[in-house]
Amino acid sequence: MKQHRINSMKRLDIEWRHYAKAGETCLRCSATGKTLAEVVGDLREELAPQGIRVTFAETNLPAEELAQSNMILFNGVPLEELLKGADVSESACHSCSCLTGTEALCRTVEYEGKYYEEIPEELIREAAYEALRLKRQ
Repeated sequence: MKQHRINSMKRLDIEWRHYAKAGETCLRCSATGKTLAEVVGDLREELAPQGIRVTFAETNLPAEELAQSNMILFNGVPLEELLKGADVSESACHSCSCLTGTEALCRTVEYEGKYYEEIPEELIREAAYEALRLKRQ
């Protein structure tokens, strides 16, 4: 019986991709990672009573994949695809430039007229609920 319940649970798989060199990441990604860790913990508590299991995976990227750095996926779908009207751009990242030893441009998300270098709690939550097709309480 317990096995059946686990298999029938709905899931929210969250993956965070970011550039890392020798265990170090840029300031933008560090801020996003800290916020994401807090939100994932909160989402686990909020969604468990609804039978939704939240998983989290962190993927460290090499410099060749810097364009994907600070990307958050919800059940395989990028945050910006879940938020209606959101778009991805890039801007100079001094912190990544120091880590890579070359000029670096990092992802930004534009949503509702604001540009985000670090992904805030509100956008993470909104995308999570959208991925599950749930209304926020």
